[in-house]
Amino acid sequence: MQFSKTVSAALAALALISAGPVLAQAWPTAKPITFINPFPPGGAVDGFGRPVAQMLSTQLGTPVVVDNRGGAGGTVGAALAARMAPDGYTWLLGAVHHAIAPSIYPKLTYDLEKDFEPVALLSDVAHVIVVNPRKVPETDLKSLLERLKKSPGKVDYASTGTGTSQHLAGELFKLRTGVKITHVPYRGTGPALQDLVAGHVDMMFDTLAGSSAFIKSGQLRPLAVTTTQRVAGFDAVPTAAEAGVPDYVVSSWYAMWAIKGTPKPIIDRMIAEVSKVLAHPDTQAKWAGMGATTRKLTGAEFGAFVHSETVRWADVVKKANIKME
Repeated sequence: MQFSKTVSAALAALALISAGPVLAQAWPTAKPITFINPFPPGGAVDGFGRPVAQMLSTQLGTPVVVDNRGGAGGTVGAALAARMAPDGYTWLLGAVHHAIAPSIYPKLTYDLEKDFEPVALLSDVAHVIVVNPRKVPETDLKSLLERLKKSPGKVDYASTGTGTSQHLAGELFKLRTGVKITHVPYRGTGPALQDLVAGHVDMMFDTLAGSSAFIKSGQLRPLAVTTTQRVAGFDAVPTAAEAGVPDYVVSSWYAMWAIKGTPKPIIDRMIAEVSKVLAHPDTQAKWAGMGATTRKLTGAEFGAFVHSETVRWADVVKKANIKME
């Protein structure tokens, strides 16, 4: 029985390989394309994934739909996508959280680097260190660091949940500076920002997209952006390096993968089509409005980036002794 199953699987794989050129030539005419978004509707992955899907629908002449399958920090939907047929009609949307997940969830039923093929980085969103100006009187990061070193544990920071990029950004900050600040996890960006603005917590390492409205209204004070260069539209906000924390670069990125085994000609076509979308002036303007940029990372180059991120955040998780609650 086991032998026949093995033979059947091998024959199925051989048939798929043989059919690769045919699938690539016909694609995408058989049926609509589905992007599995492993997060709930309305989040950042939707914010970047849906505009891409809409423009691809026009370019490819076939419907491209986004199917939200949220749960367990994006791992439930990713596991579902890993089991889908690699025929070019199902793709995975994801985020930096998927590079963090292997070190947070030790019993994942999928492997991001073995079960998927890297397609493209869709957007890169800068983080910003923000404080409640009524609770934190310091107007620059250097002054705040001086107080944090003199009074360890007296300041707390909000995150969007344990194991999220906002949480790990805070832990990396602690590792880089040696300060002690208390982590206060929330269930999502909305509740965390609400409590920060209300003064229930002191600071946050948030995405610029999430905090920008509160910064512009004066409800939050930005002390530094976590990028190598200052961010357009927020030119007065120094980088972390300029503010006294060298080698502190953090972003929340959003991306796309193919199911492992998808014919290469189809992946190459998708990379080309997505690249057109990201280069479009409308996309560039929309991304800029959300505090995001596009980086030309596709295929193997994007895969190498994901691997480096996975290694980097695993090191932070280990050193900070982060465990899921």
